[in-house]
Amino acid sequence: MVVGFDGRGLGRILAALAAAFFFRAISGAGPALPLPGEEEEDDEGQQPAGDEEAPVSAEVLPVTIRWSGITCTLSDKRGRRPLLSLLYASGEALDDPLVWTRFLLSNVCGEAKPGRLLAIMGPSGSGKTTLLNVLAGQLMASPRLHLSGHLDINGLPMPSQGYKVAYLRQEDLFFSQLTVRETLLLAAELQLPQTWLAEKKDKYVSSLLFRLGLVNCADSIVGDAKVRGISGGEKKRLALACELIASLDAFQAEKVMETLRQLAEDGHTVICSIHQPRGSVYSKFDDIVLLSEGSLVYMGPAKDEPLTYFAKFGYQCPDHVNPAEFLADLISVDYSSAESVHSSQQRIDDLIEAFSKSSFMIQCTIPIMQLDDSKVSAKFGKKTMLKRRSGWWRQFRLLLKRAWMQASRDGPTNKVRARMSIASAIIFGSVFWRMGRTQTSIQDRMGLLQVAAINTAMAALTKTVGVFPKERAIVDRERAKDSYALGPYLLSKLLAEIPIGAAFPLMFGTILYPMARLHPTLTRFARFCGIVTMESFAASAMGLTVGAMVPSTEAAMAVGPSLMTVFIVFGGYYVNAENTPLVFRWIPRVSLIRWAFQGLCINEFSGLQFEQQHSYDIQTGEQALERLSFGGSRVRDTIVAQARILMFWYWTTYFLLKKNKPKYQQIVSPDSSHQQQV
Repeated sequence: MVVGFDGRGLGRILAALAAAFFFRAISGAGPALPLPGEEEEDDEGQQPAGDEEAPVSAEVLPVTIRWSGITCTLSDKRGRRPLLSLLYASGEALDDPLVWTRFLLSNVCGEAKPGRLLAIMGPSGSGKTTLLNVLAGQLMASPRLHLSGHLDINGLPMPSQGYKVAYLRQEDLFFSQLTVRETLLLAAELQLPQTWLAEKKDKYVSSLLFRLGLVNCADSIVGDAKVRGISGGEKKRLALACELIASLDAFQAEKVMETLRQLAEDGHTVICSIHQPRGSVYSKFDDIVLLSEGSLVYMGPAKDEPLTYFAKFGYQCPDHVNPAEFLADLISVDYSSAESVHSSQQRIDDLIEAFSKSSFMIQCTIPIMQLDDSKVSAKFGKKTMLKRRSGWWRQFRLLLKRAWMQASRDGPTNKVRARMSIASAIIFGSVFWRMGRTQTSIQDRMGLLQVAAINTAMAALTKTVGVFPKERAIVDRERAKDSYALGPYLLSKLLAEIPIGAAFPLMFGTILYPMARLHPTLTRFARFCGIVTMESFAASAMGLTVGAMVPSTEAAMAVGPSLMTVFIVFGGYYVNAENTPLVFRWIPRVSLIRWAFQGLCINEFSGLQFEQQHSYDIQTGEQALERLSFGGSRVRDTIVAQARILMFWYWTTYFLLKKNKPKYQQIVSPDSSHQQQV
């Protein structure tokens, strides 16, 4: 890319040193969890006999999850904490607007047993997803959020770390350019034990594909909004396979719910959330939880039991009506009229109050007995402990492979970038066609070099901020599962995008340079391409920082160009560096536009002679550089500055991603919560 600058390869050496320093600084082994079938050491440090030929499937340990008094609230924007205990102990609403709060969950209790499929049902906004996030230990933390209650796993409080669950979310996030098989293979490589041979992993993945009904689409790309890929149902089954790849070995059905049913029959504890299932789906549930506006309406066996329970209050399910539809209508507010809203709300409140006095609610507050089998309890505790897994280079190799496939296969994006690079070069080349050596050509050259720097930076920035926030959501989920460390991911992304990212500025320079008839030497042309390519990488790194800093793609698309506009203003063409106010003198030093423009100007004007008609005319390119305050500078200075800016943005991205790693809300005891508020 920058080999041969001034005959010394300075750009190459600096890039290598910077990359090596960055690699060493961020390297570190990522934590990982023990997996089923993975060899474990006993207390004496010896491995159990016979583990070398352990089957793919591991013994399913019984796990009973019980929760009680789960209350989740969202305080007002001024950050005031709600008085949970006082509010619900008295049953009276507080009229003071200063302590306004929204209850997402209110004193919710329940129990999930091994070998049984539990479904959480309720209308939209009833708190189904919130409850699932709480049970999975993955409710995003917020200073406005307050979570209290008790959550026990086999009679023991849920640990703050090491509680591993397979959590299938509502939205499906994948790398769009990978095929279904490649997605599963990479997940297997990152999560399955390193002691497994490649043939064993391939056989394992092939079994998953067959039993989940993904064989026909195994070699199809996942796709996204831009590129058509697999269907929504296939994505849901792929998400299930990715989440459970480290703990399952057999699936006996083709549909997700049938798969969950089989998991429960195999002894797993399965909890799912569903809005309004069909009758055939409802029949697969063993237990159900009915939620309405964050409160518990029913918890217990499914099938006919809830119908019998509600019949006691005069709500009879008509014949030939789907029980799930009947239950959904029963616990939903009817907004068709003011009278229906009042009557349906009163019905729901009465049902909530009735169930709060039931025998189940009383039993739910009694802690379950700890398992008598000490070996099972010890093994369960051992399974949930985090341990460090070596293999930084292995993680880097796998992530580099994935990043390269994602970047190289993104045909639509690459085609658009290529067309835009070619079109921009042709347009600029046509406007600045065959510039001569007249006095007016000095301004033309400066304008062309400035728009070349702006166009290159904006193209790279826009592409990155449009893609990275979506990718970050996937990476955050994978890091939450401790699949890999942040260092190998970021370094693999940097290296994988170098060939693709360098192609577009090279296309731009190859077409523009001869059309505008810039300094016609091969060395100057190589420097021109090297400078714009380096600038493209720096702008892409800046886009990563913006994407790591803001919460969404829309916000990134707003912040990125706005920040780049500031760098354009202080890019050396519109405001001379000597005339910049003291308070803004630091901006040109960090502006990638300014350093690219300076390098391009030095490369173009050095040694150039212009036609002189008057004594005050500019005769040499060095005089033009003096007027831009670029006199005495060298091309290597701009390369060093761009390398520093590049590494600064990558360092910033690394620390932002590390700092913004998903943090989950911790459950506090209602007693301690009440004491803090009082």
